[in-house]
Amino acid sequence: MFKRRHNHKAKSITVYLEGEKLAAREGESVAAALLAHGTGDFRRSVISGGPRAPYCMIGVCFECLVEIDGVANRQACLVPVREGMRISRQYGMREVAPEIVP
Repeated sequence: MFKRRHNHKAKSITVYLEGEKLAAREGESVAAALLAHGTGDFRRSVISGGPRAPYCMIGVCFECLVEIDGVANRQACLVPVREGMRISRQYGMREVAPEIVP
C-alpha cells in the first residue's frame, strides 16, 4: 500500500470516488490520492476486462485513465485534486470527445 509523506502545510480536501468520500491533500495528483486511499484498480482493460492501475505516474503509460467530473479519459497521474472533485473508474473503451479531436 502507498503511504503519503507527512506534510504539515498540505491542506486536506475532499474528493469523491464513485460517491465515496475520500480525504486528499491539496497539490497531490488524483492517482496519488487514490493510491494512498488503497484504490487498486482505476479502470478495466478494453481487451481482457482485467483491472488496470497506474504504472509510470508521469503520463506515459495511460494505465491510470479515469473519468473526472464527467470527462472520460483523464490521466489521473497528471490531474491535481481539487475540492469536491468527482472521480469514476472507466470500464471498457471510451469515446474521444468531439471538441478534442482535430
